[in-house]
Amino acid sequence: MKIGRRAAKTDTGRRRLRNEDDYICEPPLFAVADGMGGARAGEVAAGIAAAALEEAGAETRGAEGVIALITEANRRIWERSLADPETAGMGAVVTAALVDAAAGTVAIGHVGDSRAYLLRNGTLAQLTTDHSLVAELVESGVLTPEEAERHPQRSAITRALGTEPAVDVDSFTVAAEPGDVFLLCSDGLSMMVADEDIASAIEAADRDPARAAEALVAAANARGGEDNVTVVLFEILEGEQAEDESPEGGKSSEPEPGPDPTPSQTSEGPKEPSGSLSRHGAGPGGRIAALLLIAAVLGIGLLGLYWGITR
Repeated sequence: MKIGRRAAKTDTGRRRLRNEDDYICEPPLFAVADGMGGARAGEVAAGIAAAALEEAGAETRGAEGVIALITEANRRIWERSLADPETAGMGAVVTAALVDAAAGTVAIGHVGDSRAYLLRNGTLAQLTTDHSLVAELVESGVLTPEEAERHPQRSAITRALGTEPAVDVDSFTVAAEPGDVFLLCSDGLSMMVADEDIASAIEAADRDPARAAEALVAAANARGGEDNVTVVLFEILEGEQAEDESPEGGKSSEPEPGPDPTPSQTSEGPKEPSGSLSRHGAGPGGRIAALLLIAAVLGIGLLGLYWGITR
């Protein structure tokens, strides 16, 4: 078994001023982190969580390995919130997948209401259980699933990273099969798009992670985009993956970075850790192109002024 194509996309949505989601799409580790807190604290919490997960070593394996990574992320967020009053009370929810290609398994670790899905043989299955108020009410029989979708407290979560010195992490291992497509997402997708529509969007994209990522984010926004939406998808293929081989020969199917953040995203406030994996902004190439364009415009303006003076 080996990891095939993979892709990730994040979007601020239609209602929020900032994107407080973060993600990892670096085989064999994939993750989505959704921050919460005032000012930019949620953005900071998600960045800390992603940075902690990113530090996973090559020896990290299985459900116990994922638990250790998420536990470390919890510790860092908790200690930062104690040390920095501007981030007091911040937290994040996280869903992570760690692929063991040699064993043919995917270990899932989960805290909060982000989700992991598996699309196999045309059927989409939700792998994780939401740690939310409405999920508990549905499980206890107080609410039906349909009532939960409309409940005013549907975004209230019961478990998160960084709100307590210790956290209980859900973890389990899935036996993967060739042709499987795994999806990790923030609740900005699952809250707006029904499971059957998620499955249809992936199938309509011919199960291509990059095209599916674009379609899923567009679907969430088309239905209102009430929250930040982040999706990470990867496929499982037959065969063996060399230790130095990136999926698909090193060609990532990750979509091109989006536009620069809105002014509110770059305003003063708690700074993200340097290890944050946010994919916001034009990136180095985009900034260079913008500077060249500005220089060209200034050059044309000066040339026009010179002609006007010398005529």
